[in-house]
Amino acid sequence: MSVPHPTSSSSEVSRILVIDDDRKLCRLIRDYLEPMGYGVECVHTGPDGVFRATSGTWQAIILDLMLPGMDGFEVLKRIRHQSDVPVLMLTARGDEADRIVGLEIGADDYLPKTFSTRELLARLRAVTRRSNRTQAPAAEDQTDIVVGSLHVRPASRTVVLGDQPVQLTPVEFDLLVSLARAKGRVKSREQLLDECRDRNYDVFDRSIDVHISALRRKLGDDPRQPRFIRTLRAAGYMMVDPEAEP
Repeated sequence: MSVPHPTSSSSEVSRILVIDDDRKLCRLIRDYLEPMGYGVECVHTGPDGVFRATSGTWQAIILDLMLPGMDGFEVLKRIRHQSDVPVLMLTARGDEADRIVGLEIGADDYLPKTFSTRELLARLRAVTRRSNRTQAPAAEDQTDIVVGSLHVRPASRTVVLGDQPVQLTPVEFDLLVSLARAKGRVKSREQLLDECRDRNYDVFDRSIDVHISALRRKLGDDPRQPRFIRTLRAAGYMMVDPEAEP
């Protein structure tokens, strides 16, 4: 992995937690990111990662899949019980199944350990930019959205279905807002990627379908007979109001 010489353009520090038992890789990530204006802390076991992730304030977490004491999937599950901090999963295993499982559990993005530092930085900036958008939303973006029994509150980034709160990852929430605001209109996968993932994706990227599947599951939506999110073959997805349906 080559390391281009970094230069810092900001005095603001974004706090990044790296959970990885590869200490050499942790040093490489820290040495590359710190001159860019990031404050990087590294821990090397699953249990330590859960403790630090849930006891501090982080702009993003870089999480390895293979960890001593507790694997990255379990670490991510425990983080998601308490936090919607952006999580970039990192693994030496490049299997698509691992990637899909990570995204379904709540990872925001996924990188194999063959990544270049430039790609890591680009992905990290993308997930933190998306998270930072919630700090100063435009006035029109704060309007609550109601679709049947589903209430979406962009100002507080909360969702209530009936009288039950629904816990969503940042990407799932952004997808829901995008679909709900366009209720009755089809959103293509490319449109959803542009609006919710904040970086360029390969045309065959399947992550949007994985996130939609997870979102449906949390809304109790059967994809074969959906109440809220319909799939339109070769077109994309559309939010419908079940109470307005004939």
